[in-house]
Amino acid sequence: MTTKKIYNLTIKEIMKKFGINYLDSGLDPNQVEERLKTIGLNKIPDNSGYSVLGLFFEQFKDFMVLVLIGAIIISGFLGEFDDAIAILAIVILNAIMGFVQEIRAERSLQALKELSAPQAKVLRDGSIEKIPSQELVPGDIILVEMGDKIPADARIIKESNLKINEASLTGESMAVKKENTTLEGKVAVGDRKNMIHMGTVVTKGRTEAVVTATGIDTEMGKIADLLKESEDSKTPLQERLNDLGQWLVLICFIACVAVVGLGVIKGESTYKMFLAGVSLAVAAIPEGLPAIVTLSLAIGVQRMIKRNAIIRKLPAVETLGCATVICSDKTGTLTKNEMTVQQIYTPDQLYNCQSEGFERVELSKILEIGAICNNARLKRGDSVSGKINEVKDYFLGEESKKEVVGDPTEAALLLAANKAGLKKEDLRSEFSKILEVPFSSNRKRMSIIGKKGREYELFIKGAPDVLLKRCTNYIENGQIKRLTPTVKNKIIKQNEKLANQALRVLAVGYRKLGSNIDKNNLKKYENNIVFAGLVGMIDPPRSQVKSAIMNCKKAGITPKMVTGDHKNTAVAIAKELELLNKGGQVVTGKELSQMSDQKLKEQIDKIAVFARVAPEDKLRIVRILQEKGHVVAMTGDGVNDAPAVKKADIGIAMGENGTDVTKEASALILADDNFATIVAAIEEGRAIYDNIRKFIRYLLSCNIGEILAMFLTSLLGLPLPLIPIQILWVNLVTDGLPALALGVDPADDDIMERQPRSKEESIFAHGLKWKIIGRGILIALGTVLVFLFGIRFTNSLVKARTLAFTNLVIAQLFFVFSCRSEEHSLLRINPLSNIYLLGAVAFSFGMHYLVLHLPFLQEIFNTTVLTRGEWGLIILVSGGSTLMTEIVQFIINLFKKNISLIDFEESASKT
Repeated sequence: MTTKKIYNLTIKEIMKKFGINYLDSGLDPNQVEERLKTIGLNKIPDNSGYSVLGLFFEQFKDFMVLVLIGAIIISGFLGEFDDAIAILAIVILNAIMGFVQEIRAERSLQALKELSAPQAKVLRDGSIEKIPSQELVPGDIILVEMGDKIPADARIIKESNLKINEASLTGESMAVKKENTTLEGKVAVGDRKNMIHMGTVVTKGRTEAVVTATGIDTEMGKIADLLKESEDSKTPLQERLNDLGQWLVLICFIACVAVVGLGVIKGESTYKMFLAGVSLAVAAIPEGLPAIVTLSLAIGVQRMIKRNAIIRKLPAVETLGCATVICSDKTGTLTKNEMTVQQIYTPDQLYNCQSEGFERVELSKILEIGAICNNARLKRGDSVSGKINEVKDYFLGEESKKEVVGDPTEAALLLAANKAGLKKEDLRSEFSKILEVPFSSNRKRMSIIGKKGREYELFIKGAPDVLLKRCTNYIENGQIKRLTPTVKNKIIKQNEKLANQALRVLAVGYRKLGSNIDKNNLKKYENNIVFAGLVGMIDPPRSQVKSAIMNCKKAGITPKMVTGDHKNTAVAIAKELELLNKGGQVVTGKELSQMSDQKLKEQIDKIAVFARVAPEDKLRIVRILQEKGHVVAMTGDGVNDAPAVKKADIGIAMGENGTDVTKEASALILADDNFATIVAAIEEGRAIYDNIRKFIRYLLSCNIGEILAMFLTSLLGLPLPLIPIQILWVNLVTDGLPALALGVDPADDDIMERQPRSKEESIFAHGLKWKIIGRGILIALGTVLVFLFGIRFTNSLVKARTLAFTNLVIAQLFFVFSCRSEEHSLLRINPLSNIYLLGAVAFSFGMHYLVLHLPFLQEIFNTTVLTRGEWGLIILVSGGSTLMTEIVQFIINLFKKNISLIDFEESASKT
């Protein structure tokens, strides 16, 4: 007897095979735990991870480290074992620091990858939960709908108008219709109409299905060897820094050759000059810069996560700081997406439900339609006044309380019916569903056909303007009457009144279809509808959004509302949030379709609200804004929003209500669907970019100082101010931890009062290049000056080199504080706001102090103890240059502030 395949089994056989007792309850926690232990997580093995040991040994593959290893071998061969051991110790310490930096970056990026991993809706123990897809087990009952990516292979239990795009599995470009049926014999993957498979996408409808295979056992898992994950791409900034690094290597090589050549010419030992040249090259070339940039990006991304912004693509971190326009949806992003039925209108009366309640006979038909034409559900065992179960929100790892599972609009309708004593379960028991045509952003309506007694009936809800076009009658006081133009206009005016109160308005209706219907063409019954009434729901603005919009405007970012909602509702919310001010324009989707691209390009900067737009309109809006030179952030949730989200410079998906397709097209996911989170992400993006500039300024200035100090003394015919081991020590102590600490520096208080930077802006813009060169010269001159003092007044080369060595370290430790802000003087920055930097500087100074005072280290580093007077000289020279530059910066800032104030006053007087 041939063994039956999963697709050959009936639903009862599937339940028996996977130990499912009830389809309305799913697996219990014990079953899930047991299957996770025996079967494992629902994921395909990924070989793209990192090896801890591999990362450590990777540190020794760097070109400059290999040069040092070569120097160690040469030193040992020549019998200079002290030099060899000292350089080896430096190499190992440097490798450990690099390893710690890289492993932190890898772990941060791995955590980010896990956080943005797909989620799945699953029915367990009678409740619908949202869990990470990898926690699914065979026997789980999953719920997927349009836009979702299928998380595992599953057998369909029930479906509504379901179509799946299986191109990723079968190569078939056309969506395939799926249904609950039992197949006979052996069937190819592409023809299994009762199965849905991991990695494919729902393009239409919804379904409930039993998971039959997970991970490597899925059809996708079986061909896992043929699938390759794309390589990690570098951000544009990382690419530019790599190019910069190549130029720096060339420049440093020339400078080091010059230093070595001058030393040999004046009679220095060739071996000593070779070691000096190698050490100077290692110290001068910022080989750790790419690793620090990556780590800074990773740490910044972690900070964003804490503010509910999940970065999916690292280049978006850079682009965030360039954003000039944010196109945001209204519902759930600018508003709370917590709907409550406020008013219900029937053609003869308007009812205020908050004061009058729902228990009226006149409202029963409207509430019945709202409850049946509805996919939300009260949680099992709940009632409106009863205990509210706690549901773990797996996306944020927190717990939140929810009464209803489902769309907020449908949840509001369901709760309203429940308060009127109309239970969905009771209504559905009398109404045998035949077909559901789901809501979509293009249809703007949802209908359901079922059998009530011996007759069929259609219930429908949707946008008032869409539904009224399909209505021919209306019900008033229990009597069905002809919908005349007069009554229709009266309904339209009432709809506008409700919308002007910032209410979201739905129209509901029904149609009796008799005892016989054409089941092959059910959509044709969405006409000749009996209008039942309007339902007005409130979705209040989020509390933080108004201030976030004000911050946007201060930061030179223009917020725009792009919504499919009614014009009047959109305008009311926009005015309340001060998004729509005097002079701002409002354009509807209909008006937009009548505008040429040229006309839209001329007016788009003045348009604050786009209402009643379709998803394809969003794509056009993004394109026109980009053609005008804007850097556009666009939000989206539905599957049809994905093209616009992908086209935008910063595509933003909704974490709570967004579809998998849109999330995959996005660069940023909002875990809380909140507009204020977008602004917070932009602020963090700007801060990350600022911090990268800070440590680039610091590292390159210090490296220029080291090279120039060595070059100037060689040019003057003096002995080298530093020996090789000292050069390597400066590189280890000052270039490592302090630079890393700058990567976590808090943002300037006024960071959101600056204009967005250009996408094409150089990392060295706004005079950074000259600041780097200028400070490098100051560090070099100070070091040479102290070295000359040592030679002239101490008559000891060891003392002179100790003075130069210490001055170089202290000058760089002073300078790191100046790098904390390009806009403000150090005198205005709270020194305690970055405790990591204080700790790094204290540690570096402590390490250097030990080198000067411990006898065995004195011998290795050729140093000696300094007197109080000599410490005073070093503080005066290294600290004086820092103080001088800070005073100059303070005066420049005062001048800039006064100029800005004068310009503002002149502008105000003209206005």
